[in-house]
Amino acid sequence: MTSKTLTTFERRQVILRILGEQSGIKVTDLAHQLEVSEGTIRNDLAALDEEQQIMRVRGGAVPRNKSAHPNQLIAARVRVNFDAKQRIAQWAASLVENGDSIILDASTTVLHMAEFLQNRRDLTVVTNGLEVARRLAESPSNTVILVGGILRSDGNAVTGLLGTKSLEDLHVRTAFVSCAGFSWEAGFMEFDIPQAQIKHMMIASAQRVVALVDSSKFEQLGLTPFAPLSAIQHVVTDQDVDQTVIANLQKADITVTVCTDRASTTYTPDQNRQKNTKIGFANMSEDMPFPRDVRRGLERAAKNASQIELFVANNHMNGELAVEIADNLIATGVDLMIEFQIDERVGNILMNKFNHAGIPVIAIDIPMVGATFFGVDNYQTGYVAGVELGKAVQKEWNGQFDRLVVLEHLRAGYLPASRIKGQIDGFQEIVGEVNPDLIIYRDSGNTTSVSETQMLQIFQELPDDHRLPVICFNDDASIGAVDAARKVHRLQDILVIGQGADRRMREELRKANSRIVGSTSFHPELYGEKLIDLALHILKGEPVPPAVYMEYTFINAANVDLLYFAEKDER
Repeated sequence: MTSKTLTTFERRQVILRILGEQSGIKVTDLAHQLEVSEGTIRNDLAALDEEQQIMRVRGGAVPRNKSAHPNQLIAARVRVNFDAKQRIAQWAASLVENGDSIILDASTTVLHMAEFLQNRRDLTVVTNGLEVARRLAESPSNTVILVGGILRSDGNAVTGLLGTKSLEDLHVRTAFVSCAGFSWEAGFMEFDIPQAQIKHMMIASAQRVVALVDSSKFEQLGLTPFAPLSAIQHVVTDQDVDQTVIANLQKADITVTVCTDRASTTYTPDQNRQKNTKIGFANMSEDMPFPRDVRRGLERAAKNASQIELFVANNHMNGELAVEIADNLIATGVDLMIEFQIDERVGNILMNKFNHAGIPVIAIDIPMVGATFFGVDNYQTGYVAGVELGKAVQKEWNGQFDRLVVLEHLRAGYLPASRIKGQIDGFQEIVGEVNPDLIIYRDSGNTTSVSETQMLQIFQELPDDHRLPVICFNDDASIGAVDAARKVHRLQDILVIGQGADRRMREELRKANSRIVGSTSFHPELYGEKLIDLALHILKGEPVPPAVYMEYTFINAANVDLLYFAEKDER
């Protein structure tokens, strides 16, 4: 069963699940993700709105339970520059991973950000915002520390000396703050002096500081400064920001991300060095750990390479948007393009544009004809995992099973599909040839939510089958399968393998009695350095192979902390 063959009820349940994980979604994005027409999605949203399960908004929908706000004063502030704040907050949330320690101020921009952190787990959150604290405390896995002090008259923020004292001995990874105004002379400013004092201490307690500043705040004066430019490492703003602001922030050694209604672009710092090479990177998505790790590694590598200016955009797993982003980056004058997009059919369109512009291309994981391929050997990474799944079935079920479930993704094309074939071949190498009638193929949609829905349907169809090995296109599909099994109390009925070994998968492997056998790690955190090295060889006109492969490792519960020991220390 593919997304197109989901029943109306099943499709609407997927929509509700998606809206349960984020603060809103567009009709076009839902239609693309569920592979149905926009008219069908509009009908679904209208029906769900009538049932008061969601709220329709122009071009899409939002969760109904997040539209109301208990404090009308705060609600009014939240609505100011609403769209810009939403885009800024969504991108900022992509910097946060499960298990992170973060500081969040009490600004309305950061309050928007809290909505996009609803699907993160095991966060340690320090905040002086009551509403931020309340929303993130809804997840029982989070530890929320509310800074003490005097409650402000709007009922949303705590300030004062007690709050600043409580921050003195804290050390967190990232602080996210906003401001009332900004000037080049004074830096980031607030109107409220106690609020400025507590933000100053928040910044002092963090290893990294990200400022969320909509364009209306630049060149606006506040009453008192709380941070100079030198205290901030990253500024996230909106599309109306002036280009001179971006350039001046870069000169101040600050990374700048500009968020639009369709994409986002990140500008790396100048660091007082000549930037003579422009590289564009169109990421597959910022909603999944794997591409986020790829992007972070690439940003680190570009920053370390003094001659590179990196332009980062987000394809949102949308082929139409990938084409639009390509046009924008070509207009920017990039010298080389790194493409990470899932739709094989769009590859030819993109390559035609880049070839016409004379821009060489590196394609990550999904091949594009004419581009240098960079990624893993999909068949071999699949084969290794399939062998391990077969061994697990032998050990746990004496080599017997009822059905073999395959969560694939046809849109990615033939080469990633060989990852699935490798898993099946490796599995059969251990358990013997599998009768094709025992194999159930379902499209994972390349997302956790669609995969969960597909597995729930399989559990419903097979109530008496209790030995179901599951082969997956990627870790998102694997996590979806496990989430479905948890929901219907059938964890013991599955054994699952993944591909990628991203952060969520590693966390799952660390859980006691996990039903994930393991996952082949592609080491996305290491992609960046190798991609930049490959790009520089190409730009120098040096010969490079048509395909450059990353090394891979099979990760399981026994070796995850040995190979990712830094994560163990963080926990």
